[in-house]
Amino acid sequence: MLTVIVCLFSGATVLQSAPVYKPGTDSSLWYLTMNLNPSDGHIMDYTTGWAYDRFIGTYRDALSRDYLNRVIWNHPVSYIAVVRHQKGEIDAVKVFRFRDSARSLLSRFRAMSPGREIATEGGPLQESVSDTAQHMSDDPVFSVGGDLAFNWGYGNNGVRIVLTGGHLSGQNDNTHGLGNHFACNPLTGNTTHKEWAHEISNIQDSGTKPTVVQGTDHGSGNKYISGPVYGNYAIYVSENANSFLGPGDKLDLEIEVEPKLRFF
Repeated sequence: MLTVIVCLFSGATVLQSAPVYKPGTDSSLWYLTMNLNPSDGHIMDYTTGWAYDRFIGTYRDALSRDYLNRVIWNHPVSYIAVVRHQKGEIDAVKVFRFRDSARSLLSRFRAMSPGREIATEGGPLQESVSDTAQHMSDDPVFSVGGDLAFNWGYGNNGVRIVLTGGHLSGQNDNTHGLGNHFACNPLTGNTTHKEWAHEISNIQDSGTKPTVVQGTDHGSGNKYISGPVYGNYAIYVSENANSFLGPGDKLDLEIEVEPKLRFF
């Protein structure tokens, strides 16, 4: 059954069943703001989606295809969770606190010049990995430590989300993460070379050999090899929730967790 929801921030009336963003409440709520599926036929590379003020995907397919909720993407948040999942069931999760809680994800991903923003601090508040999770040794999020860095540009390459514990390149092709491109202007997010787009790249040495990317969501450049899909990668944000669900739990568009008292 369709429900009429008034999105107060956009001034629009949406005829969809969907979460309503509720800032300023006391409940510990997480909101799904992005999902990346590296084999759905839509390439969410460095130049696509991240700096747009545009809805991508649908609520119905939010956890199975590429998705970006522009209403949530536009609002200031304090915490972010990166979740690898298999058809909505959690494989692994990391939770971080932003250094600056007064900014939205849209404002962060539009800040490409000079870019290279270390967006979180203190490392993960929570890091949970299933005992049965596969492909963990070169996962772009869960095989490296540190904080989240956004808009990592180097030469004519760019990566939207990387971890500071990985290789942060100056000039070669060895920085890997979520939302990648090997032939763009990372300071503007523009390109005329769609063949070098790729959505999710694993941790590896790409200097002397082809780059293995997850799935088929990449351009036609001859440097790419389609590798296995490790899972979908979902991004949740919150104003006040500093812990997330754990491995084996099921995801939804909106998640409520037990509040935890911490001094941050």
